[in-house]
Amino acid sequence: MPTKHYPWIALSNTTLGMLLATVNSSIVIISLPAIFRGIHLNPLEPGNVSYLLWILMGYMLVSAVLVVTLGRLGDMFGRVRMYNAGFAVFTVGTIVLGLDPLHGGAGAVWLIAWRVFQGIGGAMLMANSAAILTDAFPADRRGMAMGVNQVAGIAGSFLGLVAGGLLSEVNWRLVFFASAPIGLIGTVWAYRSLVETAARAVRAKIDWIGNATFAIGLTALLAAITYGIQPYGGHDMGWTNPWVLAGVIGGVAVLAVFCYIETKVDEPMFHLDLFKIRAFAAGNAAGLLAAISRGGMQFMLIIWLQGIWLPLHGYDFEDTPLWAGIYLLPLTLGFLVAGPISGHLSDRYGARAFASGGLALSALAFLGLLMIPTDFDYGLFALLIFLNGVGSGLFAAPNTTAIMNSVPAGQRGAASGMRATFMNAGMVLSIGVFFSLMIAGLSNSLPKTLTGGLTSHGVPSGVAAQVGRTPPVGTLFAAFLGYNPIQNLLAPFGVLSKLNPHDVATLTGRSYFPHLIADPFHHGLVIVFSMAIAMSLVAALASLLRGRRYVHDDTAADAPEPVKAGKDAS
Repeated sequence: MPTKHYPWIALSNTTLGMLLATVNSSIVIISLPAIFRGIHLNPLEPGNVSYLLWILMGYMLVSAVLVVTLGRLGDMFGRVRMYNAGFAVFTVGTIVLGLDPLHGGAGAVWLIAWRVFQGIGGAMLMANSAAILTDAFPADRRGMAMGVNQVAGIAGSFLGLVAGGLLSEVNWRLVFFASAPIGLIGTVWAYRSLVETAARAVRAKIDWIGNATFAIGLTALLAAITYGIQPYGGHDMGWTNPWVLAGVIGGVAVLAVFCYIETKVDEPMFHLDLFKIRAFAAGNAAGLLAAISRGGMQFMLIIWLQGIWLPLHGYDFEDTPLWAGIYLLPLTLGFLVAGPISGHLSDRYGARAFASGGLALSALAFLGLLMIPTDFDYGLFALLIFLNGVGSGLFAAPNTTAIMNSVPAGQRGAASGMRATFMNAGMVLSIGVFFSLMIAGLSNSLPKTLTGGLTSHGVPSGVAAQVGRTPPVGTLFAAFLGYNPIQNLLAPFGVLSKLNPHDVATLTGRSYFPHLIADPFHHGLVIVFSMAIAMSLVAALASLLRGRRYVHDDTAADAPEPVKAGKDAS
């Protein structure tokens, strides 16, 4: 039987699990250059871009696809059982990743496969942590608990940037090995301390067809959208690629089949009737849009810092990944300050004001970032990203609490999984959406700027024109990985050795590329952050439409629709 202290035990363990899972979703972003150097692979060679994308997104993709299934299995066989197994699976994957014995493409495939395995463990943690907390805490204290848990989860995605930068400076294998002791402690602690507090479904059957169609449809859709940023057939992006189109159209079609199947089977993987609950539907819509805008901001700020601001302020390109993570710390601090406070206050006053207000604040912060110059004053930049973090922190905990309060106890695992699916899918979608917008913005002005800049420093016009026609995604990835972009673009042509030393020093120096790309990048940034502002405001509107505070009343379990089986707690 749980003791009176059990809720705090559950909170501390699930918060550790969420932190570990989300830190590892982002820790490779900053450490990718060191990882690729460690396995002796150039990720920017045309044949290797897929390795780059899958190491980057494989973990997030499998997390997005499996959380609903694993949450439903938690409802059926025990949420604590699934969560504990997730800690063990995650830890095994972490250890094996650090032991990668291969090099080149084979080494990359090893990392991709075991990142997917690790992602399965992360999905088991994310799918069941919110449900375990909802079971452990009474309705009037869930907001505080969710505040701590969710802020740890969201802040983990930014703390991973700093951790990856610091650890990869020592050895790339530490990026994975450093999580192993924490995983081992968390696994042992979870098995020893967590107990099942919710009744399990009786004689439940697994909805195999529903699980399969959901996994296939979502995987095809998210993978196709991500591959849409790769060049195809002479175009800067791959949206005309038949495989990309087939993935998008086929993925949507299979997900439509999934929705039909779920209305026909006796024990569906996910009860679509839950979307009849306004608090559940509005909360998840707001969460998806917020996750897309937050993920896109993360990638754009990294490129901004690594490709422009840090080199202009005296940092070598190879040092920029670490310092980008450090200079983004105010964003994480904003989460940590606002999340627990808003979670506690939402227990008393409801979610709507805090969640919607937080999203509006994030939109204002995006507007501020859009208006500052590319070579900004760091104090103003730090204030703006801090306010963005505060806005996200104000939103996250109340929104999660409102979603979890609104569903029947027997559906909390599946509901928690669906909430995590929207959040994780948003992070994956942000790669395709925001990189596509940035590439569209750069493609109008970057080729001419790049060609003219190179010819003015002695690069033959033919080579300069060919480099200028290079799809912008290559330049973006070079900046994103902390490579010297100009040196990387010119290396295949062997022209640097034929130029005079002054021109070579200028072209490959710290300030040439940032000055060259500043105006085209800002043009793309206007497009990207305008979309982020629009998404944040639409999410705020969806959050306002959630209605007054709603807590599902399980004593009315026979109500014909879930929305009728609740009580207004406002």
